[in-house]
Amino acid sequence: MTGAARRRAFVVVLDGCGVGALPDAAEYGDAGSDTLAHLAAIEGGLVLPELGALGLGHLTAIRGVVPSPAPGVHGRLAAIGPGKDSIVGHWGLMGVAAPATLAQWPDGVPADELATMERAAGHGLLGGAVTDGLRALDRWGDEHLRTGRPILYTSAVDSVLQVAAHDDALPIPALHDLCRRLHAGLPDALRPARVIARPFTGPPGAFARTGGRMDVATPPPTRSHLDVLQDRGVGVHGVGKVVDVFAGRGFDAARSATSNAAAIEAVDGLLDELDDGLAFVNLVETDDRYGHRKDTAGFHAALRAIDVAVGRWRRRLGPGDLLVLTADHGVDPAAPHPFHTREHAPLLAVVPGPDGGRLGHRHDGVLADVGASAVRWLTGEPADGLPGRSFVP
Repeated sequence: MTGAARRRAFVVVLDGCGVGALPDAAEYGDAGSDTLAHLAAIEGGLVLPELGALGLGHLTAIRGVVPSPAPGVHGRLAAIGPGKDSIVGHWGLMGVAAPATLAQWPDGVPADELATMERAAGHGLLGGAVTDGLRALDRWGDEHLRTGRPILYTSAVDSVLQVAAHDDALPIPALHDLCRRLHAGLPDALRPARVIARPFTGPPGAFARTGGRMDVATPPPTRSHLDVLQDRGVGVHGVGKVVDVFAGRGFDAARSATSNAAAIEAVDGLLDELDDGLAFVNLVETDDRYGHRKDTAGFHAALRAIDVAVGRWRRRLGPGDLLVLTADHGVDPAAPHPFHTREHAPLLAVVPGPDGGRLGHRHDGVLADVGASAVRWLTGEPADGLPGRSFVP
């Protein structure tokens, strides 16, 4: 901000942590979805004192998380476009609505389209089914090791192709190159929002993913709040898959983080090192490692580790710091499928007040309100022409 104290904003996405079905959830097969409420019911309650103090218990009925007597800015945020993929949620947070025309394969990839994908990738591929990653490895892992052909699978509800390869059969750099070729080489009608590289290792029967995930994404179709910040000379730092999700657009610096521990460590470091600007962070494991696998104990443990980190971050915030905790979609463990769920995202924000205290009020809106608030906080002006209503003064 010109002529004012330097400001920082930290936007942290708790991947998959939805807080209740959107009005159109039934159209996606997700009526009644409520990720954190159902997780709490299965686990016998959640232990999240820091998130609870910020107002998580005001958003949906979460066993173990009671309404806070003094919440921060809190509410629920709706999508600004169709879909329930990570790219839809992350783009939406920064004011970009995903088009409804992105390629999908709800019944799996047909043989003729699989052949087109093989030509684009320059490599034979196995599978093409709608499945999750662990089932894909169980089903095709042995054949992959025998033939060297990577495993291709997709989602019934997301515009995504995922390519899994064992480190011994196709090293991670080669897998990344294959995914880039696949995404770039497909015709528009078959190009998904993302092609995700999924390296794994281990012997048959004990396959395990490694940390070499990479998302090759279609660039956002319109300008985002990240672009506005860059245009106004504000630095944007990405941590985790957020940089890939935006195809690198709008970021000045990137830190890789394929685990929550690495992303949390990066935020700790940025609190020390960042003088001003935006840090946009994804904590992936609540979705990627635990949500899709319906590992509710692991999901809860990951949330408890995040809760501890949030407490540490809150104590280190200064009068020029904004902290926003949100999500991109749901991944309800009670859903009859292992995929994302069409849900509201939580809004929990630590917003400095004009008197040196913290603001605390209800704000329900859309995902784009997060980006609009970051722009307002960091530049003092609205992002004209982009969706979103600021919840900061």
